[in-house]
Amino acid sequence: MKQPLFTTLIFSLLLAGCASKNSKALEKKNAAPAQQKTTLAATGRDPAEFPAYVEELKRQAREQGIDAATIDTAFSNIHFVDRAISADRNQLEKKVTLDDYLTRVLPEWKKQRARENFQQYLPQLQTASQRYGVQPEYIVALWAMESSFGKIQGKEEIVSALSTLAFEGRREAFFTKELMAALRIIQQQHISAAQMKGSWAGAMGQNQFMPSSFLRYGADGDGDGQIDIWNNVEDVFASTANYLATEGWKPGGRWGQEVILPVDFAKAQAGLKTDQAKSVGDWQKLGVRFSDDAPLPDNAQRSWIILPDDAPGRAFMVYDNFRVIMHWNRSYYFAISIGMMADAISQQDVVH
Repeated sequence: MKQPLFTTLIFSLLLAGCASKNSKALEKKNAAPAQQKTTLAATGRDPAEFPAYVEELKRQAREQGIDAATIDTAFSNIHFVDRAISADRNQLEKKVTLDDYLTRVLPEWKKQRARENFQQYLPQLQTASQRYGVQPEYIVALWAMESSFGKIQGKEEIVSALSTLAFEGRREAFFTKELMAALRIIQQQHISAAQMKGSWAGAMGQNQFMPSSFLRYGADGDGDGQIDIWNNVEDVFASTANYLATEGWKPGGRWGQEVILPVDFAKAQAGLKTDQAKSVGDWQKLGVRFSDDAPLPDNAQRSWIILPDDAPGRAFMVYDNFRVIMHWNRSYYFAISIGMMADAISQQDVVH
């Protein structure tokens, strides 16, 4: 049965966003100085040139210390991934509101599944939480949103997808860097090249790490000497918690909460820049109010006001941990959904 246009639009947007978000965030974070060069995006490079380009990638890998055995196995089944090119070029612009987005990504069944997984894996989650100082409900929330608890990880061969995207040329330096990181992961024997699967944009495993994120934040949760974010939930939990902790997570801190703004609130005051922060008490003096049933934060706590939708809509007061979630994915919508999912899990835990 044909899906309604609106549902199809949201579903397409979410697939594109989940596949590419980490690559874009990392690219912005690690951007190299711009260079004038001809790219596939401009020239329409013939895919027939791809085999010669792969040989150049192999040369670069050798220069960066990747051994011959790793190169041979990693590139043994290399192929051009047409879907990666078309998906990268045709990502949809944001055309849904926050309410639309939350309705799609936070259905009640998913919240309930998150609560069940929280209880099922509580010992493993507590181990990661105690080690890194990150509340377990946030670990589960990211696990839920990134891969639906490990069920949707992507089926592309990472070496082929990254090689194709580097060849395409618009973000050649970034994807080449990620490819070299992927080769190091294979060389370190965390996973074989054949088993290294993920999204068309190169995001991998149950927490959808780009290869460079794996090398930086990946953690061995069960002490077996390997980091397996594809199959081992203890490694998934430890790696997720390590990411948040490394990026500045404040143990025990909340993400934020919805607020009501005064009618004369100046939109220029909203945003996540450091100089836009005020204490909770200062915001209250400016007329920002909490709902009657909302827990009141510490008046001295540093906070920001964000307006996720361009048009008048919902407003949120957010704290330092929200900004950490934004390092993971630079989307207000995504970060709010993680906070709300974590709240749904912790509230259920309190009830029971």
